Amino acid sequence: MPLPVYRLRRVLAITAILFVASVATMYFYARMQIRDVRKEVPNKLGIDIKQTANGFQFSKSDGKRTLFTVQASDVKEFKLNGRAELHNVSIVLYGRDSSRFDQIYGDDFAYDPKTGDVTAKGDVQIDLVANPAGLASPDQSPPKELKNPIHLRTRDLVFNRETGNAWTDAQVELRTPQASGTAVGVRYSGKNRFLTLSSHIHLVLTGDNAAVIDADHGIVTSDPREITLEYPLLKREGGTVRADRAIFSLSPENHVERVLATGNVNTVTYQSHIRTPATKKSAPPPSDIQGHADQAEFLFVSNRDVLRTATLTGNVHFNQQGSQTMQGDAGRVILDFAAENQVKNVHAVDGAHLTENSSAESKPGSPPQNFDLSAPAIDFTVAHGKLLESATTSPGARITITSAPASNAVPSMPQQTIVTADKFEAKFAVTDGRNHLSTVHGAPNARVVNSAAGQPDRVSTSDSIDARFSAQGAIDEITQQGNVAYTDNQTPDKRTQAWSTSARYTPSDQMLVLNGSPRISTGGMATTAKTLRINRATGDALADGNVKTTYSDLKEQPDGALLASSSPIHVTARSMTAHNSPGVALYSGNARLWQDANIIEAPSIQFDRDRRFVTAQGSEDKPVQTVLVQPSKASPTAARPSSSPGKPPANSDLHHPSPENPISITARKLTYADSERRIHYDGGVAAKSADFTASSQTADAYLLPRSQTSGKQAVSGPGQLDYMVADGDVVIQQPNRRAQGQKLVYTAADDKFVLTGGPPSIFDAEQGKITGVSLTFFRRDDRVLVEGEGNTPVVTTTRVAR
Repeated sequence: MPLPVYRLRRVLAITAILFVASVATMYFYARMQIRDVRKEVPNKLGIDIKQTANGFQFSKSDGKRTLFTVQASDVKEFKLNGRAELHNVSIVLYGRDSSRFDQIYGDDFAYDPKTGDVTAKGDVQIDLVANPAGLASPDQSPPKELKNPIHLRTRDLVFNRETGNAWTDAQVELRTPQASGTAVGVRYSGKNRFLTLSSHIHLVLTGDNAAVIDADHGIVTSDPREITLEYPLLKREGGTVRADRAIFSLSPENHVERVLATGNVNTVTYQSHIRTPATKKSAPPPSDIQGHADQAEFLFVSNRDVLRTATLTGNVHFNQQGSQTMQGDAGRVILDFAAENQVKNVHAVDGAHLTENSSAESKPGSPPQNFDLSAPAIDFTVAHGKLLESATTSPGARITITSAPASNAVPSMPQQTIVTADKFEAKFAVTDGRNHLSTVHGAPNARVVNSAAGQPDRVSTSDSIDARFSAQGAIDEITQQGNVAYTDNQTPDKRTQAWSTSARYTPSDQMLVLNGSPRISTGGMATTAKTLRINRATGDALADGNVKTTYSDLKEQPDGALLASSSPIHVTARSMTAHNSPGVALYSGNARLWQDANIIEAPSIQFDRDRRFVTAQGSEDKPVQTVLVQPSKASPTAARPSSSPGKPPANSDLHHPSPENPISITARKLTYADSERRIHYDGGVAAKSADFTASSQTADAYLLPRSQTSGKQAVSGPGQLDYMVADGDVVIQQPNRRAQGQKLVYTAADDKFVLTGGPPSIFDAEQGKITGVSLTFFRRDDRVLVEGEGNTPVVTTTRVAR
């Protein structure tokens, strides 16, 4: 039966009411269930939870400021034993003084209310951010600016709500404004606010000078803001640095401001990539520079990640090994950096030393040497960040040069040279990729002391000094300028002293060259010239240009003649070579030797000062020349004819008037021994006086001893001729006669000529020609005494006038 309409309407209304009631019942039940969850979560977690626009948040405080907050977008569910899952979690740690705003965030975390651990499932991000104004700002206020946080990425991180600590054993990726890298294991202490990198730290520094840092262990602290690495090793393109510990001090923006490395700080500077001009001979690659210090401090330009200075302290040592070793030592070394973190200046203090040991294979002719530069402080300039360019010392510096043993040479006496000056400036060069000393300049008050075992020190002083070094480390030359003075400190009779405005010493030949009004004095011998050379090994001296020598401290020789006075002996020439032993000097080029009025002139003169022995060498064009004098015509009692031809009269030295009548004698060679009072002439002998000339092949002039002439003869008077013997092609020419023979004995006291050999002959314009075995004639009258033998009669040829 059809349902009436009114009944149908009633059923629908009741049905609707029941549906609405059911829906309402379900709604209110659901509402009650939600309220129960909100009430139950705090009980489960044991902390206060606040609902936020983005989910849920709970925090912990010390009653004054919030220590940390944990925020999640959703509490998904509760598992068995009361654990909860949190999603889109962010943990902010403020620190007890609100100076931090460190954040830990990730997608999924699990919370254990029994332990208070919030454990991440999967990746977690960590940002370490400073908040210097946190305490002065409202609680939980973020920093005004988030500048350069230290960012870490890891997984499976555990955060404990009671302690505020977080940790994981997983690998950690980290990034700072200056570096990025990895570590294994991380620990964060909420109470002490430091982060510990457990092991295997590997950092890659960013920027123009990329480098890699490896370390065993690390700690990041917020107060002070530091990163401490244990046993770090820094690797860069130019070398490495390692230490027992390194502390990196950070700015509020997390830029490195300071690095302090302590304990066995060791550096290596690579040299193999240094470019030098190609050479014909292939050179071995340069060795690396090793460095060591007890501590090193690196300071950076504020917020620029650029090194400003580095200070090495405690037993600082650098060395470069190889065929030639260079070493540096100091108590403290300060390095200044330029652009691109390259070393620009090095300041070594507290007993600085620079040592260069020469290789055994030194420059030919130059012995190997070791070089040591020491000073209270030395300033170095560096090119390209690794090559020494120059060095400047403080006052009190000294250079020590010692001979090094050669590899294949006969052992020699070791020598040491010490050079001092108020200040030294050194220059360095690069040869075959190796940095080495090139030049050294010292001024003022330069002083050079050369020492050898068993010998007195040889000392030279000057206003300045310059030394030039070979690529092998040996000294090529030493030059001194201004008020140069040299002495070998021998005994006064052997001492060599020298003075000049400049001097140059070459160790290869041990020659000291003096220029600028040079003067040298050796054992009573003083010489001036344009240039003087002294061989410091042998003591020989060489002079060039306007040479003048004066021999002083002479004792009078009563038995001598030409050079017997105590007056100085002078010699001039273009050049001179003097031997310290046996005291012989050779003068060349218009040489002239004289004492008082006694003069010898020749192209070259060799003089032995100890024996007063002269050897003069001339030529046909430029013969040797001497000037002697003879007494006035002797009284009749003073001139008795000699009983034997060729010998002087027995009483020829009994009476000697005032000297006069000079005789000039020339020859190609002259020798004179003052002890013998004999001048020997050899080759083209020619004697000239006012009224006669004589020539022969050789001649011997015998002089009167000074003991017999000094009483009547002035000190300045010339040597006085006693007699002369001429041999070989003797020719005597007077105004009115000419004589010739093979041998002539001339006696000065009575002007007597005795001619023999040939047979001798004499031609007189009035008497004609006379020959005989012996012809005796006199210089001032016409007497001729002729002697003959049975088989050699006297022959007289008389001219008849018509």
